[in-house]
Amino acid sequence: MTCIAGVLGAKQVALGPLAVEAGIFPFLLLVALSSATAQLYSRAVADRLVLIGLAPLITSILLAWTVIQLPNDPGMYEPAKAAFPIVLGQSWRLMLAGIIAYGISMTLNVYIFSRLMKNGARYSLVAGGAAALISQVVDTLVFITIAFYGVRPIGTLIAGQALAKVVLSIVLVPALIAFFLWAARRMDAPASA
Repeated sequence: MTCIAGVLGAKQVALGPLAVEAGIFPFLLLVALSSATAQLYSRAVADRLVLIGLAPLITSILLAWTVIQLPNDPGMYEPAKAAFPIVLGQSWRLMLAGIIAYGISMTLNVYIFSRLMKNGARYSLVAGGAAALISQVVDTLVFITIAFYGVRPIGTLIAGQALAKVVLSIVLVPALIAFFLWAARRMDAPASA
């Protein structure tokens, strides 16, 4: 999901009046997955998964950059020649912003979720929604500031992204956590003889 988020982020989607980058959808899945992992297996396991997630993210960025530098085959489909570097050729600031925002927001999500559960939160879905809401607002602040500060006005961009992530965190993340908890428990259940 860390890899596909970078690809999907090239598309802006309309959610009502808001335009948001489509990379938020895989990251919301990651947020829900990290919360479910923390609940079922421990904060340490969830933190390890977040750290492991950096490897494919960094690798995909390096591979995309390398492939873009290689010469095109002369017989390559013409529209693809122009589209490929546009879709996959993010600037160094976008790449750096993605890595830093991922590391900070996912670690924060696991931390907040684990603290809420440790402090007696009765419902993991509420704790997951709250952790997602906060971590995704931080993700937006970090990503947009690093990627676009000094390049374009960032106030409305931050507000739109944060609002979309807050709404999606409240609407989608608790349901995704419930699904991941159900699926993990089902997979971990001993097989009946």
